[in-house]
Amino acid sequence: MRTTGWVAAVGAVAALLLAVVPVVGGAEAPVDRPAPAWTRCPGPDVPDGMQCASIEVPVDWSRPTGRRIALPLARLPGTDPDRRIGVVFAVPGGPGVSGIDDMKRSSATLMALRERFDVVTFAPRNARTALAPVCSEFGPVQVPPADQDEFDAQAAGNRAALQRCRDADPELFDHLDSASVARDVDAVRAALGESRLSLMASSYGGVPAAAYARLFPARVRAAFLDGVIPHVAAAELDRIGYRTVEENFDRFADWCAGDRACALHGEDVSGVWLALVEVADRGPVPVPGAGPEAAFSGFDLKLHAGVMLNSGQWGRFAESVAAARRGDASGFATLLPLPKQPMFPFGSAVHCQDGLGYPDHAEYLRAEERAVALSPHFAGLGHALHLPCSGWTGPVADPPAPLPGDDLPPLLGAGSWGDGVLTEAAAGQVPGSVVVRYEGPGHVLYQSGNACVIEHADRYLVELRLPPVGTRCHPAG
Repeated sequence: MRTTGWVAAVGAVAALLLAVVPVVGGAEAPVDRPAPAWTRCPGPDVPDGMQCASIEVPVDWSRPTGRRIALPLARLPGTDPDRRIGVVFAVPGGPGVSGIDDMKRSSATLMALRERFDVVTFAPRNARTALAPVCSEFGPVQVPPADQDEFDAQAAGNRAALQRCRDADPELFDHLDSASVARDVDAVRAALGESRLSLMASSYGGVPAAAYARLFPARVRAAFLDGVIPHVAAAELDRIGYRTVEENFDRFADWCAGDRACALHGEDVSGVWLALVEVADRGPVPVPGAGPEAAFSGFDLKLHAGVMLNSGQWGRFAESVAAARRGDASGFATLLPLPKQPMFPFGSAVHCQDGLGYPDHAEYLRAEERAVALSPHFAGLGHALHLPCSGWTGPVADPPAPLPGDDLPPLLGAGSWGDGVLTEAAAGQVPGSVVVRYEGPGHVLYQSGNACVIEHADRYLVELRLPPVGTRCHPAG
């Protein structure tokens, strides 16, 4: 499950106690780190030359001599050892995604980069496959609560689902936060014998990359941020995210006004959408042939519409809206695996420990007021990211915090219509950074094979040379 910008982050996944767990400082903990023993990766669909290994890391980095877990690694070795610069470490998104799976799918995009670097990645400690199966079971469906009682009831259900996941391995569950992942990355760096890393962070991987930059700024040679989520407070994340989805709606409306192929051409698309959401909130729009649990509320429509707009499916969105106002929400029902937004314990555990939740009903109400002011068409969409952490009673181990901008090299980011503003918010914390904007839909552009973005990223990672401010990439043709 990869987070596709703020919109799809709230469409694909997801603290009563706001205490912060003390963490070890930037100095290395006394943990033995033997060099990885690289061998050919097992299984099918392994790219030529891809190697796998593992190292052991402490479950709890404040107790470095305590229980350890194996951290699976993969690398594509550099192809020109005489010109080798070092290691590019790829931090995967999700949370829950394995960077090893990403590397298998995207190895072809890394060929030029490998002329100067070994490319290394891992399956992080909070990868879905690293946790018990119960952690992948659906939790309660998330709905915007009407009052304190509904908030408390949903929080209790979320808490129970998280507890079932925790019961499988309490010690590991309590250390799934992105700061622990960042410390794992640094353990890999040490095991590889590198003094610094060049980071390549994708989507939610921007959060552990930010933790790494805060903990170990002197060990960051460069960092390329590809459609990342900035690790900022909920109010700031809402401000950026709602701006993104509103801009995407405006793009759709402009297209619809000028293209007769749009099913809503000639109509006030803003008014049509707002009326549909209002109707759906009074009585969910059914999906013929499906049960009442599949009917779409206004919140459900926003969830699916956000993904359509983020991915540039304007024609499909217009047709789905036209059908839904006739009482048939089937066009929305085929987009995502589920019509509703359940919480996923494996993802929520990370989000909650990273501070992406509403600690109480009062904070939820403040977020609702903020949403109404920020987003006339999609107010409340951000709740899908934050509500799964209602009921969280554990600590916030990796709370949002600024990057140490003066201690880091300038960063390069890349982002599309759906995540460019988010990436700018992350990279913009470091003076001199630049974000290349792709004028189209998409997410994780490097892995997707976007040649323009790959060219800028490779030049930056190799030469530490940034493109000019305002650089744009455009769809081919």
